[in-house]
Amino acid sequence: MHHATIRRAGIALALSLAAATAAHAEAPPKQTLMPEHPEARAFQEMAGFSDAVVHGDTIHLSGVVAGPAPGEDSLQPGYERAFARLDAIIRRLGATWDDVLVFDTFHKGPVAAQVEALLPVKNRYIKAPFPTWTAVGVSDLYSADAVTEIKLVLRRPK
Repeated sequence: MHHATIRRAGIALALSLAAATAAHAEAPPKQTLMPEHPEARAFQEMAGFSDAVVHGDTIHLSGVVAGPAPGEDSLQPGYERAFARLDAIIRRLGATWDDVLVFDTFHKGPVAAQVEALLPVKNRYIKAPFPTWTAVGVSDLYSADAVTEIKLVLRRPK
């Protein structure tokens, strides 16, 4: 390769890295949203995570788990609780379900049966135009009674 070409490529790379560094330095620091409930907040502080992180035009929500409570023979009440929690976080951020860009679910156990119970609840909250959705089967989730974990990415409302 010619030395002048290598030098130009090196200069272009240095300029693009400098521009990216400057843009990152000018961006406001990330903001976090912690739970209002003292016990939930204490747990998240101990574990080192937030309900949500706002950075630039994007909001990332931590996963919310769903599973049956003792005595429940259906997954639907667990999904109702999970979506109520997600809804409360979204509202605290000043966003709506229309701002959801990514809807990812992680399923311990048979995915199809869980999705069947999940759809009626999800469809009350998520309307067209729909976000992306990836449903992934996993071997385990952090919470022992959890069967599904739901993670969202939203655009920041204007």
